[in-house]
Amino acid sequence: MYKIILDCDLMRYPDSGLYHYCLNLGTHVQRILEKENEGRMAFYVPAAEKKSFGPNAACITERKWHEKFFRPYLWDCDIWHAPFQSGRVVPKPNGRIKVLLTIHDLNCLHEGRTAKEQRDSLLKTQRLIDRSDAIVCISQHCKKDVLENMELGNKPIHVIHNGTHQVDEPPVNPEAYKPARPFLFAMGYVNKKKNFHTLVPLLTGTDAELVVAGKLDDADYVHRMRVQARKLGVADRLHVLGPVSEADKAWYFKNCLAFMLPSLAEGFGAPVVEAMKFGKPIFLSDLTSLPEIGGDVSFYFKNFDPDHMLSVFHEGIVRYRQNGLAEAIVNRGHSFAWEKKAIDYLHVYRSLLR
Repeated sequence: MYKIILDCDLMRYPDSGLYHYCLNLGTHVQRILEKENEGRMAFYVPAAEKKSFGPNAACITERKWHEKFFRPYLWDCDIWHAPFQSGRVVPKPNGRIKVLLTIHDLNCLHEGRTAKEQRDSLLKTQRLIDRSDAIVCISQHCKKDVLENMELGNKPIHVIHNGTHQVDEPPVNPEAYKPARPFLFAMGYVNKKKNFHTLVPLLTGTDAELVVAGKLDDADYVHRMRVQARKLGVADRLHVLGPVSEADKAWYFKNCLAFMLPSLAEGFGAPVVEAMKFGKPIFLSDLTSLPEIGGDVSFYFKNFDPDHMLSVFHEGIVRYRQNGLAEAIVNRGHSFAWEKKAIDYLHVYRSLLR
Protein backbone atom coordinates (compact mmCIF):
# COMPACT_ATOMS: atom_id res chain seq x y z
CA MET A 1 0.00 0.00 0.00
CA TYR A 2 1.65 3.22 -1.15
CA LYS A 3 1.83 6.45 0.84
CA ILE A 4 1.39 9.97 -0.52
CA ILE A 5 2.34 13.03 1.51
CA LEU A 6 0.65 16.28 0.53
CA ASP A 7 2.65 19.35 1.55
CA CYS A 8 0.07 21.66 3.16
CA ASP A 9 2.56 24.25 4.43
CA LEU A 10 0.66 27.02 2.63
CA MET A 11 -2.40 26.39 4.77
CA ARG A 12 -0.66 28.90 7.04
CA TYR A 13 -2.66 31.46 5.04
CA PRO A 14 -6.34 30.67 5.79
CA ASP A 15 -7.77 33.41 3.57
CA SER A 16 -5.98 32.17 0.46
CA GLY A 17 -7.05 30.07 -2.48
CA LEU A 18 -4.10 27.78 -1.80
CA TYR A 19 -5.52 26.97 1.63
CA HIS A 20 -8.72 25.69 0.04
CA TYR A 21 -6.80 23.95 -2.74
CA CYS A 22 -4.85 21.84 -0.22
CA LEU A 23 -7.87 21.22 1.99
CA ASN A 24 -10.16 20.13 -0.84
CA LEU A 25 -7.63 18.08 -2.79
CA GLY A 26 -6.46 16.27 0.33
CA THR A 27 -9.96 15.62 1.64
CA HIS A 28 -11.25 14.18 -1.62
CA VAL A 29 -8.18 12.05 -2.43
CA GLN A 30 -8.16 10.70 1.12
CA ARG A 31 -11.85 9.78 0.80
CA ILE A 32 -11.25 7.81 -2.40
CA LEU A 33 -8.20 6.00 -1.01
CA GLU A 34 -10.07 4.98 2.14
CA LYS A 35 -12.98 3.68 0.09
CA GLU A 36 -10.78 1.67 -2.30
CA ASN A 37 -8.22 0.62 0.33
CA GLU A 38 -5.56 1.28 -2.28
CA GLY A 39 -3.14 3.65 -0.61
CA ARG A 40 -3.01 6.27 2.09
CA MET A 41 -2.47 10.00 2.24
CA ALA A 42 -0.73 12.00 4.95
CA PHE A 43 -0.65 15.76 5.35
CA TYR A 44 2.33 17.93 6.22
CA VAL A 45 0.59 20.79 8.04
CA PRO A 46 1.19 23.84 10.22
CA ALA A 47 0.33 23.13 13.85
CA ALA A 48 -2.90 25.15 13.65
CA GLU A 49 -4.24 22.89 10.88
CA LYS A 50 -3.53 19.45 12.35
CA LYS A 51 -7.27 18.72 12.74
CA SER A 52 -8.44 20.19 9.44
CA PHE A 53 -8.56 16.85 7.59
CA GLY A 54 -10.62 15.07 10.23
CA PRO A 55 -9.93 13.23 13.50
CA ASN A 56 -8.48 10.12 11.86
CA ALA A 57 -6.29 11.83 9.26
CA ALA A 58 -2.53 11.20 9.30
CA CYS A 59 -1.19 14.69 9.90
CA ILE A 60 2.51 15.48 10.24
CA THR A 61 3.02 18.71 12.17
CA GLU A 62 5.70 21.02 10.80
CA ARG A 63 8.83 21.52 12.88
CA LYS A 64 11.56 24.10 12.24
CA TRP A 65 14.26 21.45 12.36
CA HIS A 66 12.68 19.53 9.46
CA GLU A 67 14.22 21.88 6.90
CA LYS A 68 17.78 21.76 8.23
CA PHE A 69 18.19 18.35 9.80
CA PHE A 70 16.25 15.15 9.12
CA ARG A 71 12.70 14.21 8.17
CA PRO A 72 11.62 10.91 9.69
CA TYR A 73 8.18 11.21 8.12
CA LEU A 74 9.76 10.51 4.72
CA TRP A 75 10.96 7.01 5.63
CA ASP A 76 7.83 5.32 4.26
CA CYS A 77 6.85 8.00 1.74
CA ASP A 78 6.38 6.95 -1.89
CA ILE A 79 5.12 10.23 -3.39
CA TRP A 80 5.69 13.76 -2.15
CA HIS A 81 3.18 16.19 -3.65
CA ALA A 82 4.51 19.76 -3.70
CA PRO A 83 1.31 21.71 -4.41
CA PHE A 84 2.84 25.05 -5.35
CA GLN A 85 5.86 26.30 -7.25
CA SER A 86 7.47 27.96 -4.22
CA GLY A 87 7.43 25.04 -1.79
CA ARG A 88 10.02 25.15 0.99
CA VAL A 89 10.28 21.47 1.92
CA VAL A 90 11.02 18.98 -0.86
CA PRO A 91 12.78 15.63 -0.37
CA LYS A 92 16.38 15.49 -1.51
CA PRO A 93 16.96 13.44 -4.66
CA ASN A 94 16.86 9.70 -4.07
CA GLY A 95 15.84 6.64 -5.99
CA ARG A 96 12.67 5.92 -4.06
CA ILE A 97 10.51 9.00 -3.37
CA LYS A 98 8.76 10.43 -6.42
CA VAL A 99 7.90 14.15 -6.43
CA LEU A 100 4.83 15.62 -8.09
CA LEU A 101 4.90 19.40 -8.51
CA THR A 102 1.76 21.43 -9.13
CA ILE A 103 2.42 24.79 -10.80
CA HIS A 104 -0.40 27.30 -10.36
CA ASP A 105 1.02 30.10 -12.47
CA LEU A 106 4.03 31.91 -13.82
CA ASN A 107 2.37 35.24 -13.11
CA CYS A 108 5.73 36.91 -12.67
CA LEU A 109 5.69 37.11 -16.49
CA HIS A 110 2.41 39.05 -16.55
CA GLU A 111 2.56 41.41 -13.57
CA GLY A 112 4.98 44.05 -14.83
CA ARG A 113 7.85 42.87 -12.65
CA THR A 114 11.46 43.81 -13.33
CA ALA A 115 13.66 41.48 -15.37
CA LYS A 116 15.57 40.51 -12.21
CA GLU A 117 12.36 39.69 -10.32
CA GLN A 118 11.16 37.55 -13.20
CA ARG A 119 14.50 35.76 -13.44
CA ASP A 120 14.67 35.05 -9.69
CA SER A 121 11.11 33.71 -9.62
CA LEU A 122 11.64 31.47 -12.64
CA LEU A 123 14.92 30.11 -11.25
CA LYS A 124 13.15 29.10 -8.04
CA THR A 125 10.47 27.29 -10.00
CA GLN A 126 13.09 25.66 -12.24
CA ARG A 127 14.87 24.20 -9.22
CA LEU A 128 11.64 22.55 -8.13
CA ILE A 129 10.98 21.28 -11.65
CA ASP A 130 14.48 19.77 -11.72
CA ARG A 131 13.70 17.83 -8.52
CA SER A 132 10.27 16.69 -9.72
CA ASP A 133 9.26 13.55 -11.60
CA ALA A 134 6.03 14.95 -13.06
CA ILE A 135 4.27 18.30 -13.34
CA VAL A 136 0.61 19.31 -13.02
CA CYS A 137 -0.52 22.74 -14.27
CA ILE A 138 -3.89 24.05 -13.16
CA SER A 139 -4.81 25.51 -16.56
CA GLN A 140 -3.86 25.23 -20.19
CA HIS A 141 -2.63 28.81 -20.01
CA CYS A 142 -0.27 27.87 -17.17
CA LYS A 143 0.98 24.86 -19.16
CA LYS A 144 1.69 27.10 -22.14
CA ASP A 145 3.74 29.46 -19.95
CA VAL A 146 5.67 26.53 -18.47
CA LEU A 147 6.48 24.95 -21.83
CA GLU A 148 7.64 28.29 -23.25
CA ASN A 149 9.74 29.43 -20.29
CA MET A 150 10.96 26.39 -18.33
CA GLU A 151 13.13 23.33 -19.05
CA LEU A 152 11.20 20.10 -18.43
CA GLY A 153 13.41 17.56 -20.17
CA ASN A 154 11.24 14.48 -20.66
CA LYS A 155 9.13 14.96 -17.52
CA PRO A 156 5.39 14.40 -18.13
CA ILE A 157 3.18 17.48 -17.79
CA HIS A 158 -0.56 17.27 -17.08
CA VAL A 159 -3.37 19.81 -16.84
CA ILE A 160 -5.88 19.42 -14.03
CA HIS A 161 -8.17 22.34 -13.31
CA ASN A 162 -8.85 23.17 -9.69
CA GLY A 163 -12.12 22.04 -8.19
CA THR A 164 -14.98 24.08 -6.82
CA HIS A 165 -14.50 25.12 -3.22
CA GLN A 166 -17.71 24.26 -1.38
CA VAL A 167 -19.37 27.58 -0.63
CA ASP A 168 -21.50 27.79 2.51
CA GLU A 169 -25.23 28.31 2.38
CA PRO A 170 -25.72 32.06 2.74
CA PRO A 171 -27.28 33.50 5.91
CA VAL A 172 -30.31 35.77 5.87
CA ASN A 173 -28.04 38.78 6.41
CA PRO A 174 -24.26 39.18 6.37
CA GLU A 175 -22.32 39.93 9.53
CA ALA A 176 -20.20 42.41 7.58
CA TYR A 177 -21.55 45.28 5.50
CA LYS A 178 -25.02 44.88 3.96
CA PRO A 179 -25.44 47.00 0.79
CA ALA A 180 -28.42 49.32 0.65
CA ARG A 181 -28.85 49.00 -3.12
CA PRO A 182 -27.86 46.63 -5.98
CA PHE A 183 -24.14 45.92 -5.83
CA LEU A 184 -21.22 44.54 -7.81
CA PHE A 185 -19.09 42.01 -5.93
CA ALA A 186 -15.33 41.50 -6.37
CA MET A 187 -13.15 39.16 -4.32
CA GLY A 188 -9.47 38.37 -3.99
CA TYR A 189 -6.28 39.78 -2.51
CA VAL A 190 -6.67 43.55 -2.88
CA ASN A 191 -3.55 44.58 -4.79
CA LYS A 192 -2.46 45.92 -8.17
CA LYS A 193 -2.55 42.53 -9.85
CA LYS A 194 -6.27 42.13 -9.16
CA ASN A 195 -6.89 45.48 -10.88
CA PHE A 196 -9.99 46.24 -8.81
CA HIS A 197 -9.56 50.00 -9.20
CA THR A 198 -10.77 49.70 -12.81
CA LEU A 199 -14.21 48.85 -11.45
CA VAL A 200 -14.63 52.14 -9.57
CA PRO A 201 -15.53 54.22 -12.68
CA LEU A 202 -18.38 51.78 -13.39
CA LEU A 203 -20.18 53.35 -10.44
CA THR A 204 -20.47 56.64 -12.34
CA GLY A 205 -22.56 54.92 -15.01
CA THR A 206 -24.79 52.90 -12.69
CA ASP A 207 -26.53 53.40 -9.37
CA ALA A 208 -24.85 50.29 -7.95
CA GLU A 209 -22.41 49.90 -5.08
CA LEU A 210 -19.09 48.06 -5.32
CA VAL A 211 -18.21 45.59 -2.56
CA VAL A 212 -14.64 44.25 -2.55
CA ALA A 213 -13.76 41.42 -0.15
CA GLY A 214 -10.36 39.87 0.49
CA LYS A 215 -7.06 40.40 2.25
CA LEU A 216 -5.90 44.02 2.01
CA ASP A 217 -2.58 43.06 0.48
CA ASP A 218 -1.37 46.54 -0.47
CA ALA A 219 -2.34 49.47 1.77
CA ASP A 220 -1.21 52.07 -0.79
CA TYR A 221 -3.33 50.47 -3.48
CA VAL A 222 -6.41 50.46 -1.22
CA HIS A 223 -5.79 54.12 -0.40
CA ARG A 224 -5.55 55.00 -4.09
CA MET A 225 -8.85 53.24 -4.78
CA ARG A 226 -10.53 55.35 -2.12
CA VAL A 227 -8.97 58.57 -3.40
CA GLN A 228 -10.15 57.65 -6.91
CA ALA A 229 -13.69 57.07 -5.62
CA ARG A 230 -13.73 60.48 -3.90
CA LYS A 231 -12.58 62.23 -7.07
CA LEU A 232 -15.33 60.52 -9.05
CA GLY A 233 -17.95 61.39 -6.43
CA VAL A 234 -18.77 57.75 -5.61
CA ALA A 235 -16.89 57.28 -2.31
CA ASP A 236 -20.13 56.42 -0.49
CA ARG A 237 -20.67 53.49 -2.88
CA LEU A 238 -17.22 51.87 -2.63
CA HIS A 239 -16.85 49.35 0.22
CA VAL A 240 -13.47 47.60 0.61
CA LEU A 241 -14.16 45.15 3.42
CA GLY A 242 -11.04 43.06 3.87
CA PRO A 243 -11.48 39.33 4.58
CA VAL A 244 -15.04 38.14 5.21
CA SER A 245 -16.42 34.90 6.61
CA GLU A 246 -17.34 32.00 4.33
CA ALA A 247 -21.01 32.61 5.16
CA ASP A 248 -20.80 36.29 4.26
CA LYS A 249 -18.96 35.46 1.04
CA ALA A 250 -21.84 33.20 0.07
CA TRP A 251 -24.32 35.99 0.85
CA TYR A 252 -22.47 38.41 -1.45
CA PHE A 253 -22.31 35.82 -4.24
CA LYS A 254 -26.03 35.09 -3.95
CA ASN A 255 -27.25 38.67 -3.71
CA CYS A 256 -24.89 40.60 -5.99
CA LEU A 257 -25.93 42.11 -9.29
CA ALA A 258 -22.78 40.63 -10.85
CA PHE A 259 -19.40 39.16 -9.91
CA MET A 260 -16.33 41.03 -11.20
CA LEU A 261 -12.68 39.96 -11.59
CA PRO A 262 -10.69 42.27 -13.92
CA SER A 263 -7.39 40.66 -12.88
CA LEU A 264 -4.16 41.16 -14.81
CA ALA A 265 -2.91 37.63 -14.11
CA GLU A 266 -4.49 34.43 -12.79
CA GLY A 267 -3.21 30.88 -12.86
CA PHE A 268 -6.80 29.70 -12.49
CA GLY A 269 -9.26 32.09 -10.84
CA ALA A 270 -10.95 30.13 -8.04
CA PRO A 271 -13.50 32.85 -7.13
CA VAL A 272 -14.89 32.63 -10.66
CA VAL A 273 -15.82 29.00 -10.14
CA GLU A 274 -17.24 29.73 -6.69
CA ALA A 275 -19.43 32.44 -8.19
CA MET A 276 -20.81 30.02 -10.78
CA LYS A 277 -22.73 28.13 -8.10
CA PHE A 278 -25.10 31.08 -7.82
CA GLY A 279 -25.66 31.67 -11.53
CA LYS A 280 -25.03 35.40 -11.43
CA PRO A 281 -23.47 37.36 -14.33
CA ILE A 282 -19.65 37.09 -14.36
CA PHE A 283 -17.40 39.82 -15.77
CA LEU A 284 -13.68 39.12 -16.23
CA SER A 285 -10.61 40.47 -17.94
CA ASP A 286 -9.64 38.51 -21.06
CA LEU A 287 -6.12 37.92 -19.73
CA THR A 288 -4.14 34.77 -18.84
CA SER A 289 -6.35 31.87 -17.68
CA LEU A 290 -9.63 33.70 -17.13
CA PRO A 291 -11.23 33.04 -20.55
CA GLU A 292 -10.37 29.35 -20.15
CA ILE A 293 -12.16 29.17 -16.78
CA GLY A 294 -15.04 31.55 -17.50
CA GLY A 295 -15.79 29.96 -20.88
CA ASP A 296 -18.68 31.19 -22.99
CA VAL A 297 -20.91 31.91 -19.99
CA SER A 298 -18.86 34.93 -18.85
CA PHE A 299 -18.35 38.44 -20.23
CA TYR A 300 -14.90 39.89 -20.89
CA PHE A 301 -13.21 43.29 -20.70
CA LYS A 302 -10.78 43.56 -23.62
CA ASN A 303 -9.21 46.69 -22.12
CA PHE A 304 -9.75 48.84 -19.06
CA ASP A 305 -10.99 52.04 -20.65
CA PRO A 306 -13.98 53.12 -18.49
CA ASP A 307 -16.29 53.61 -21.48
CA HIS A 308 -15.45 50.16 -22.85
CA MET A 309 -15.95 48.50 -19.46
CA LEU A 310 -19.28 50.24 -18.94
CA SER A 311 -20.43 49.16 -22.41
CA VAL A 312 -19.41 45.53 -21.76
CA PHE A 313 -21.19 45.62 -18.42
CA HIS A 314 -24.49 47.02 -19.71
CA GLU A 315 -24.53 44.75 -22.78
CA GLY A 316 -23.64 41.73 -20.63
CA ILE A 317 -26.47 42.34 -18.18
CA VAL A 318 -28.94 42.58 -21.07
CA ARG A 319 -27.65 39.35 -22.69
CA TYR A 320 -27.69 37.55 -19.36
CA ARG A 321 -31.36 38.42 -18.79
CA GLN A 322 -32.53 37.87 -22.37
CA ASN A 323 -30.77 34.52 -22.83
CA GLY A 324 -31.44 33.01 -19.41
CA LEU A 325 -27.76 32.33 -18.75
CA ALA A 326 -28.10 31.51 -15.05
CA GLU A 327 -28.59 27.77 -15.63
CA ALA A 328 -25.67 27.56 -18.07
CA ILE A 329 -23.41 29.31 -15.55
CA VAL A 330 -24.38 26.87 -12.78
CA ASN A 331 -23.84 23.89 -15.09
CA ARG A 332 -20.36 25.09 -16.05
CA GLY A 333 -19.53 25.31 -12.36
CA HIS A 334 -20.43 21.63 -11.94
CA SER A 335 -17.64 20.66 -14.35
CA PHE A 336 -15.10 21.81 -11.75
CA ALA A 337 -16.22 19.41 -8.99
CA TRP A 338 -13.39 18.36 -6.68
CA GLU A 339 -14.57 14.75 -6.78
CA LYS A 340 -13.61 14.66 -10.47
CA LYS A 341 -10.33 16.47 -9.96
CA ALA A 342 -9.27 14.10 -7.16
CA ILE A 343 -9.72 11.17 -9.57
CA ASP A 344 -7.53 12.98 -12.11
CA TYR A 345 -4.80 13.45 -9.51
CA LEU A 346 -5.01 9.78 -8.53
CA HIS A 347 -4.31 8.84 -12.16
CA VAL A 348 -1.14 10.94 -12.00
CA TYR A 349 -0.09 9.48 -8.62
CA ARG A 350 -0.51 5.94 -10.00
CA SER A 351 1.54 6.79 -13.08
CA LEU A 352 4.48 7.68 -10.83
CA LEU A 353 4.42 4.25 -9.20
CA ARG A 354 4.64 2.20 -12.39
